[in-house]
This record gives sequence, structure tokens and C-alpha cells, in this order.
Amino acid sequence: MKTQVAIIGAGPSGLLLGQLLHAAGIETLILERQTPDYVLGRIRAGVLEQGMVDLLRQAGVGQRMDAEGMIHKGFELVLDGRRQPIDLESLTDGKTVMIYGQTEVTRDLMAARQQSGAITLYEARNVQPHDLKGERPWLTFEHQGQPIRVECDYIAGCDGFHGVARQSIPAEALKIFERAYPFGWLGILAETPPVHDELVYARHPRGFALCSMRSPTRSRYYLQVPAEEPIEQWSDERFWSELKNRLPKDLAEQLVTGPSIEKSIAPLRSFVVEPMQYGRLFLLGDAAHIVPPTGAKGLNLAASDVSTLFNILLKVYREGRVDLLERYSAICLRRVWKAERFSWWMTSMLHQFPEADGFSQRIAESELEYFVNSEAGRKTIAENYVGLPYEAIE
Repeated sequence: MKTQVAIIGAGPSGLLLGQLLHAAGIETLILERQTPDYVLGRIRAGVLEQGMVDLLRQAGVGQRMDAEGMIHKGFELVLDGRRQPIDLESLTDGKTVMIYGQTEVTRDLMAARQQSGAITLYEARNVQPHDLKGERPWLTFEHQGQPIRVECDYIAGCDGFHGVARQSIPAEALKIFERAYPFGWLGILAETPPVHDELVYARHPRGFALCSMRSPTRSRYYLQVPAEEPIEQWSDERFWSELKNRLPKDLAEQLVTGPSIEKSIAPLRSFVVEPMQYGRLFLLGDAAHIVPPTGAKGLNLAASDVSTLFNILLKVYREGRVDLLERYSAICLRRVWKAERFSWWMTSMLHQFPEADGFSQRIAESELEYFVNSEAGRKTIAENYVGLPYEAIE
């Protein structure tokens, strides 16, 4: 088999890159080790930056998002019971975010790829990239019991933190930056109306809480819990009771509870690998970086990686600008580190750290108070939350 760009991973970043390239007349093949149902079963992010919303529209898959997604012009910070709105629209000259679940983004991209006739091979086993420094890299894998070899021009590694793409790069060629946090997020999904029409981020002495949603009838809530907390200790009743404890009284009284339809605990970590490319292999999304979810940046960073690689490859194939290939990593990492900083800052300001002394706690509280009580500070929060601009490829 031959293709121009081989994409490992059929999550949202791999599918979005494939859709953009296919629409531009560049041939792609997507390999995914899981089944379509497994990919769609992942319950992940739901806050889309303005840049990602625009990119989905550019890819021709924004129709359902625009019809069913929920535009949010702001969010609320709750600081030990005091509610502070952050008006994104007015603070960023009209920018907003869209509430539209990652599962739905993936579903739309899957449908578009199937309609286009472009090939995605699910349950592709033992995928292995080869000759990454050569002019014609290739992959081997097994599909339906048959060994297959694919020759290509470039390989995009969109297969997540545990995927084969990053593992195919010699360890000595990479530098890893990492931080693990001493807590996780206990999250539930429930068929209940959201407690508020905007997202609510709450700092409380008992721990952080987040009130989010997927639709007007489906809510997503999170609680900060110890990193090694057994999920079996959290019944629905205990979760709702603790959430009410961490919310202001007026919000707690409005909270509609119900049985959870999904419950999980996610550890929080920061991770960046440099560089994000090796020869003709490019890393995108979780394969290259992970952020704590506090700043709603994970999926959005993957989208900015997609935008960067797509626009570089477009110039490579249309204008012969192969010189741009070596700039991919540096362009991506400039935005990645800014998003890592914002996610780290939000996490540090809103969570309770078990090892923090009294001085550190007071400093964090004072810093957050300064930001929310200053228009310049609120503007800084808002412009980071809606997403920093994508860098032009020239």
C-alpha cells in the first residue's frame, strides 16, 4: 500500500487532520488499534476554544456543532463561596467558547471520513513505523490477520500518550518535562440539567469542584480527590452531598441530582516532550503533551497541532516548501508551553495541595484575588481561556 500521509490514531486529532488533508486533495490513511465503538466510548473534554471551532468549520464538520453546541460567553469562579463572573466576550473583543463534547466531535469526523471514502483501518494491530529519517518512511501492521506494509511521505502520530508513535523515537532524541499532581478529579456524568448556564470553577477548603455540562439536559461534575482514592468509596449519594458542600448555598439549592451514567477518577499531570518531531514523524496531541484539565486545553492543544501540521503540509505539497517541516516542533511548542503555564496556574490557584504550608496557601489566595479583582487580570484569564491565536505559517 502507498499513501502520502499515514496517520496513527483515529481520535479527534487524527480524524481532523485526515479530513483537512483529504479536502485539500492530499491522500491519507488512518490506522487505529481500537474499534470505532471503543473510540466513541471515551468520555473526555467538552470545552472548545474559538480556534478549534473555526478549524472544525474549515474542515466541513461544524454543522451539527453549530446546531447543537452551546456557545458560552463566560464562566464563573467561586472563591470560598464568593461568585466572580469572567465575561469572556467583553474581555476578548467578542471571543467565546463552545460546549460540545469530544465524543460528538469524533462522531462528526467519523461520519465525514466515511462519506468521503477515505480509508480508516480499525483494529490495526502491531503498528510500527520504520525508516523515519529516510525520504520514504513506511509502516508495518496487521489487519484482519494479514501483515501489511504502507509506504508514505510523512507519518502523523495522533495515538495518545501510550501510543506507538512517540515510543518509536529513540529515547536519547527526546527530552521529557513532567509533573504529577497529588490529586485527581472524580467525575460523573448525569442526565440532569446543569446547575448553572455557565461553567463554574470552585475553590473551597474541602477541595476543588467543577460544574460543567454536555447539553441542557446532561451535566458533568468533578470533585478534587486524593490521587489514590478508590472509586468504590464514592456512591452517587456521597458525590452529590460533597458537591453541595463545595458550592455556594444558592447554587447548592438549585442542584438537580440523579443517578450517574458514568463515573471515573482521572489523575492530573503535566507532560511535554521535546522535540515534537523526528525525521518524517510528527507528534500531535497527547502523544506529545498532556495538561491538567483545569484550563480546558487538552483537546484544544491537539487541534492547534493539527492546524500547524496541516498548513505546513499544504505548503509542502503545493509550493514545495520542505523547509517548513523543521519548524513544526518549534511552532507547536511555543503555544504548548503557554497552555501548560495557564493550566498549571489554574490548577495551582484552585486546588488544595496537601503539602502546602500556610505561607504558600496565602500567596496562592492573594494571587488569585489580585487577578479576579483587576480588569487586566480578568482579561489575562479570559484571553488564555478562549485560546491564544494560532501562529501563521509563512
